[in-house]
Amino acid sequence: MKKTLCTMVCAGMLAACTTTPPKPEDVKSKSFLDLFQPVAPDAMTGNVFKLVGQDFTVITAGTEINYNSMTASWGGWGILFNEPTTWCILRANRYTLEFIRRENLYTMCYFDDQYKDQVMLFGSASGRNSDKMKNHTLTAVETPEGSIAYKEAKLIIECELTEITTVSPDDFYTADARTFITDAYEEAHDYHKLVFGKIAKMWVRK
Repeated sequence: MKKTLCTMVCAGMLAACTTTPPKPEDVKSKSFLDLFQPVAPDAMTGNVFKLVGQDFTVITAGTEINYNSMTASWGGWGILFNEPTTWCILRANRYTLEFIRRENLYTMCYFDDQYKDQVMLFGSASGRNSDKMKNHTLTAVETPEGSIAYKEAKLIIECELTEITTVSPDDFYTADARTFITDAYEEAHDYHKLVFGKIAKMWVRK
């Protein structure tokens, strides 16, 4: 694995937002600041493994006019270059990755279980050649920082792109990992990308 990944400090405790989810009709009528309040990364408590591995992340990049979202279940949070940072590993042909490169900004949103079907929808097809972004019922909203997120989220992380690193099968020391990376190459004709983003802002539902 690349040196940058090795320098990250694993953050074991994350946010577990326990507020009652608002009614869908109430969400759509409220502004971003009506729904969310900022929180410092080092003030978060909760379980990163549930948030990332079970709740899943919806990664979004773009503008109000043109944006794309995808579902991710691999990644984490930690410290990189003395800054609170997120990381994820994405296939090289992900459409959302093109938006991340272009904007240098993206969000990572986490949702309550009632929205799981919508979260999974973002992983069902590529927005490059489908109307995926018109087929969900979540409410996109621009944050004060200019990123695109969703009003129904319980936790939003806004990221400033720090680094995109290309992996190689030689970086991995288990047969399963090497096979996975090699098989994915056959589809995208490029290896997975490790995406690192400085946490610019974190928001939790009020």
